[in-house]
Amino acid sequence: MESPVLGRAFLVGVQIGGETDAISLEDSLDELASLVDTAGAEVVGQVTQRIPKARPDTLVGSGKLEEIKYWVDEVGADLIVFDDELSPRHQRELEKIFGLDIRVIDRTALILDIFAQHARSKEGALQVSLAQYEYRLPRLTRMWTHLARQAGRGATGTGVGGLGLRGPGETQLETDRREIRRHISRLKRQLVHVRAQRAEQRRRRSRNGIPQIALVGYTNAGKSTLLNALSGSDVLAADRLFATLDPTTRRVMLPNGRAALISDTVGFIQKLPHQLIAAFRATLEEVVYADVLVHVADVSHPQVVEQIQVVEAFLRTLRKYEAPVVLVLNKTDLLDDDVAGSAVAGQLGSEAVLVSAASGKGLENLAAKLAEMCNQNVERVVIRVPYDHYNFVARFYEVAGQITQSTYDDGIELCGNIRTDELGRFDSFLVR
Repeated sequence: MESPVLGRAFLVGVQIGGETDAISLEDSLDELASLVDTAGAEVVGQVTQRIPKARPDTLVGSGKLEEIKYWVDEVGADLIVFDDELSPRHQRELEKIFGLDIRVIDRTALILDIFAQHARSKEGALQVSLAQYEYRLPRLTRMWTHLARQAGRGATGTGVGGLGLRGPGETQLETDRREIRRHISRLKRQLVHVRAQRAEQRRRRSRNGIPQIALVGYTNAGKSTLLNALSGSDVLAADRLFATLDPTTRRVMLPNGRAALISDTVGFIQKLPHQLIAAFRATLEEVVYADVLVHVADVSHPQVVEQIQVVEAFLRTLRKYEAPVVLVLNKTDLLDDDVAGSAVAGQLGSEAVLVSAASGKGLENLAAKLAEMCNQNVERVVIRVPYDHYNFVARFYEVAGQITQSTYDDGIELCGNIRTDELGRFDSFLVR
């Protein structure tokens, strides 16, 4: 489904009380402007406000609303974009104030729309549509959707009609809500199938003993360019936020002669909608089950440290800090010298590999580091399983790779490569 946000956008940034984000209010609004540009609209103005407490009805005060109305009229804006997520009540009240001719959306709706534009695979479209429907459901007021007819537009039956869609009233409201709930249920069933397929793919890769590496990072950090440089592939890489959405996996040969699979994942961003995190569970599991995480950061960005902190916070919510993490400071070709990159690493108190995916500088060091780390959490072991515990033989085949098998009078001996975090279940059968 594609529903690009077109128009003249006026941005509103709000900092409430003592709330502090990793990225400042002004920088966050700059990022919002980039998102608007990515979505296809033109930014024609902006205002910011710091308030001790959010108003439960309109978020900002009446004076600021009057200022926004003045500037929207002055610059000819037809779209107002709030940098923070609006509650359903905020949405309703603001729509009443600004009228039907001015669309009011928030960062969440904007990001969802960008994802809808960039989802190319059936899996990506399913995940985006689920997030959009769940976001829309509590906000369905004056928007009149006729979802059943829209669902027939695409092969996957996805779509909620585009941002800011309005209609003739609320007579259709309950019907639309039932339609949304029905679509949500159907999408969730389809995504269960997607997760099962991905789980089977991971089991096959694990049985082959091939290490799995996941690229993570802030959006536009250069993950796709790095994937291309390491694997010799041609994944789309553009200097835009969320240029690529669907996960891509490529096979690479490491310097020690061992093959590995590297997956590019969706980029993170400050205030990433929770609907997307939930809906993209199937995709994010590529991060959860990876043997090594490569955290790619744009070292030339003025807020690189803050962006790294945002990604680290997301990784903690995914509960995957047990896997070794390689910090890669990319785009060193945009720096005056390597000293600046080393200074960033020193500021973070972390070792980092300095690379330029565009020029190829530092890629040999990164490949050597990945080869070293892929060997850290895999061991070649021998176990002997008695015949009356044959279920452990089946388990070993599920999680180990490059297996050889020998049969003896007292049981079956298996030799294979296994991840260290899987080894504990076979301790009682371990020979060496």
